[in-house]
Amino acid sequence: MTHPSDSVMTRSVWSYNLESEFELIRSVIDSFCHCLIPFHLNGYRSHPAFRQPQNNYAVMKANVDSMHLIQVGLTLSDGHGNLPTFGTSNRFIWEFNFCEFDVTQHTHAPHSIALLRRQGIDFDKNRKFGVSIMRFAELMMFSGLLCNNNIQWIAFHSTYDFGYMVKILSQRFFYMQPFLPTNLCDFLQLVKFFFGYRVYDVKHFIRFCPNFHEGLDKVSDSLGLDNSGRRSHHAGSDNLVTLHVFNKIKTLYFHIKFDLSKHAGVLYGLEMP
Repeated sequence: MTHPSDSVMTRSVWSYNLESEFELIRSVIDSFCHCLIPFHLNGYRSHPAFRQPQNNYAVMKANVDSMHLIQVGLTLSDGHGNLPTFGTSNRFIWEFNFCEFDVTQHTHAPHSIALLRRQGIDFDKNRKFGVSIMRFAELMMFSGLLCNNNIQWIAFHSTYDFGYMVKILSQRFFYMQPFLPTNLCDFLQLVKFFFGYRVYDVKHFIRFCPNFHEGLDKVSDSLGLDNSGRRSHHAGSDNLVTLHVFNKIKTLYFHIKFDLSKHAGVLYGLEMP
């Protein structure tokens, strides 16, 4: 099993290597069918937590409808936590960089942009060489990752990640306006359509484990996981931590497959009764 401190290389994806990187992805998904895909957006305007899932969804929808995508991380893993090597001594994850967001024109959260800049994101480079969101949606659909019951999706507090994916996929393939559905049930049906039933939000099911009520880093520390070498707030690095938290908790608390499967398809904050 790989650990976050091992020789993990990030494959940066831009408009000029988008197709070739998806060819690589298609070549390994039969063996590496656990998928993580967090998003970096241009900052949430508001994100209060409500007890009612429909209210949480309304806030998420308002944010996602108005935000632009900056970066997406993609991590593929097998059932033991191993990453693709492509015949080398390294292990690989992906980071997709997008061109639509213009920091001089679009509304954004300044503190979020400042943080991403400190972490090395070059917004001018994204504008010049970044990936088109609609082209990304097309290649995701035809990659074999979507509408595939063999793929297991793993995330941590994933409402915005799946929210934005549903938004761009619906816009591209259902010719909808670039807005999420008004109704939470309709949104969840689209999540199931694109991602299937094997969606696991770690933030949701740690509520059923003892002593885990914090964010991703604190959960990882509580489990004694090694996060050395992590690039903080990079989408790909967040994936690695989420992957190892998921595998550790599954081993410790969910020994029987059925125990974990009852939490499949439930997104934190959008839990329906």
